[in-house]
Amino acid sequence: MVGVGIRDITPEVGGQLFGYRPDVYSTSVNDPLTVTAIALFQNNTKAVLISAAVCIINTALSDRIRKTVADEIDADARNILLSAFHTHSGPNTCGMYGWGDIDRDYCEKIFIPAIVAASVEAVQTLRPSRVGVASVPSKAGINRREYDADGNITFGQNPREPYDDNMTVVSFKDYNQKPVASIVHYGAHCTAAGMNTEISRDWAGLMIDRLSEESGAPVMFINGAEGDVGPRLSNGATVGDISYIYEIGGIAAADAIRAYHSIKEYKNASIQIVHGEISLPLTDRIPLETAERKLSEYENKDYNIYGRLARYYKAVIDSYKQNLPPQTSMKLQQTIIALGNIAFVPFPFEIFSEISLRMREHSRFAHTLCLGLTNGARGYLPSQTQLHLGGYEVEFFKSESIWPLSYNTDYNIVQENLRLMEGLKCIE
Repeated sequence: MVGVGIRDITPEVGGQLFGYRPDVYSTSVNDPLTVTAIALFQNNTKAVLISAAVCIINTALSDRIRKTVADEIDADARNILLSAFHTHSGPNTCGMYGWGDIDRDYCEKIFIPAIVAASVEAVQTLRPSRVGVASVPSKAGINRREYDADGNITFGQNPREPYDDNMTVVSFKDYNQKPVASIVHYGAHCTAAGMNTEISRDWAGLMIDRLSEESGAPVMFINGAEGDVGPRLSNGATVGDISYIYEIGGIAAADAIRAYHSIKEYKNASIQIVHGEISLPLTDRIPLETAERKLSEYENKDYNIYGRLARYYKAVIDSYKQNLPPQTSMKLQQTIIALGNIAFVPFPFEIFSEISLRMREHSRFAHTLCLGLTNGARGYLPSQTQLHLGGYEVEFFKSESIWPLSYNTDYNIVQENLRLMEGLKCIE
């Protein structure tokens, strides 16, 4: 049984646009923001996939929304997967030091009620359905960690580093062959519009609108391994202005439509869900002397990554003064949903593309979809091969907590998810 619901979540003009700096405010609406919910019910098993056209949904807010939805539809909150588009042209639903406070008024009056309403609509429109799936390679994205002449990592385009070019369309049709809904899964930052002042879903909005017109049914976008991937713009960068969302959105739309028409068969499918705990080892905090020295470089800066680092070094120094006991691991509650030969694997991180590539290579499922920024937000998760190179994402990763995640977290999180997936049957 599959149902779909959509609601408008566009904020009022004049609010902060989250993703670049805390002093960027909207002046107009280029295209409305939306939230889409797809309900998947079978016997007593209930799951809902939700994707909202915002940048990041912080973990506490995500947990609250998932529980609210679950209570409303009488489901297990663990079976509600809530993802963010990662558009940098939407409201602040994250709240992060250096980027501004969460827009609580927007969340309470628009965001949360719309997500609940879309989820209820999805349940109310359930009908017997079959599922089809196909994947195609897409060059809409490209690795964005470019090396400058001095060997420093900057934002740009780096065709020599990996990205996950796999674009997958999961589509549902009822028993009368009428389209119900589709999902497009692809990993790339929604930053084509750059640091503009227009509210927008960025390139992904154009893509799903076009596929919706082509298929005759609503379309959901779920971002994948976008941590080190941006849109492949003709200006040689991964940020532009509002005009670039049409350029790259058209390319992505053509690929999504190609994948949709590549679906050869719609089949009955069984829903399987596995719950479990993922344990990620933490490493030692940096030396006190290092924290004190580094703080002097950032203590007069309070925005973006600079403010984040200043706060991190202060926290490390305080931890030594307070003799805090060491922490050894980060525990995450995980839910993996399988639908036939498709596995939806959520990550509360901006994961690097190598993680997605490894998951798909070692998974028993024909289509293993890693859902980035889903069920919370815990920063970037780079691959080991990139940590020694540094750069924005790596600095973000290292400053996530006083006792940071270990350097082989990419390996650990892949292994932990594969372990949980052993409890699922791979059904063709």
